Amino acid sequence: MKKDAWNAVERMRKGNIPGLSMALIDHGMLNRQECWGETGLGSGKPIQADTMFNACSISKFAAAMLVLLLVEEGILGLDEDVCGRLVAWKIPEDPLYDSRDITLRRLLSHQAGFADPEGSFGVFSREYGAPTMADLLEGTTYYSPKPAALMAEPGSQFIYSDTGYRILQQLIEDVTGKSFERLMQEKIFEPLHMNHSRIVTSDMDIRPGSASGHNKHGERLQDPYTIYPFPAAAGLWATPSDLALLLIELMNSVHGRGRLVISAETASDMILPQGCFQWTGLGVFLDTSNGQLEISSLGWGVGYQCMLIAHPYTGRGAVLMMNADPGVHQNQSLLGEAASMWRQGQLDKRKIRKTSINVLSQKRS
Repeated sequence: MKKDAWNAVERMRKGNIPGLSMALIDHGMLNRQECWGETGLGSGKPIQADTMFNACSISKFAAAMLVLLLVEEGILGLDEDVCGRLVAWKIPEDPLYDSRDITLRRLLSHQAGFADPEGSFGVFSREYGAPTMADLLEGTTYYSPKPAALMAEPGSQFIYSDTGYRILQQLIEDVTGKSFERLMQEKIFEPLHMNHSRIVTSDMDIRPGSASGHNKHGERLQDPYTIYPFPAAAGLWATPSDLALLLIELMNSVHGRGRLVISAETASDMILPQGCFQWTGLGVFLDTSNGQLEISSLGWGVGYQCMLIAHPYTGRGAVLMMNADPGVHQNQSLLGEAASMWRQGQLDKRKIRKTSINVLSQKRS
């Protein structure tokens, strides 16, 4: 690699990645947007700044921001027992564990004791339609054939859990009487002018021109748009620039000047270690190994991979999204390479080499 240029296209060819989009934040402001490739292999439609990608589990970061706002408004409490406020679905009683110890704080930080049942990650199918969250939690659907159940004492260990975010979503909808999708639109997307973000629960919600998914060989998926019908956990579709706006809102809120009127104390709670684990915050992960706080949120699903990283106290951040599943963790994919350069302060200073729309055409010819 030359010192004066990052050849993103060559990296995409090597990794069989048809499309990539990136947004960089500096001094708490969006200062750079870059796009490469096409929305779908052979489509001839270029990735643009407004091209939406499946954000996969970065949805959890967005859901956590909504929760913080509802906490600030006095609608929810981070440390209250959630069992008494659930209506459409109830947490099953368990002789081994006390469900009264399940709190929003523990749900957000994956410490509530819920593990994801095997086979609980079904993607949307027209044959089965969009399920209700209560049905998902009951385990009566194609998407999740086993019920949600405690697998550990709440607060005792970290268990990464989509189930916890399903419960969180059910709680939000029960308490507010509004759908999660409507709340995200009214309280997050519209105030922050995230005009290219939406909660997607069926193929009818996909915006035309969105990036379609591809496998690790760069082949387009048979069902081009992977949709997860559990919005708080994995239902967000967005652009890197829109996610950067949300990240900037968190940074501003930590300093007491956010648009959403989340107090500095509440926002700071999001990026503090939770429970017995120094590396998990509320909807984000934490790392101080390089001498300063870095927060991250990662997304990885069928046909897509993405990464959000930031140094919230210095106002730097990066969001990268691609329309391919590389078959390896973000740290080992093109995203990890870009993140490493960003940490060194190189990515935002380098020239970035570009070429034709179809970055895989030369490789395949």
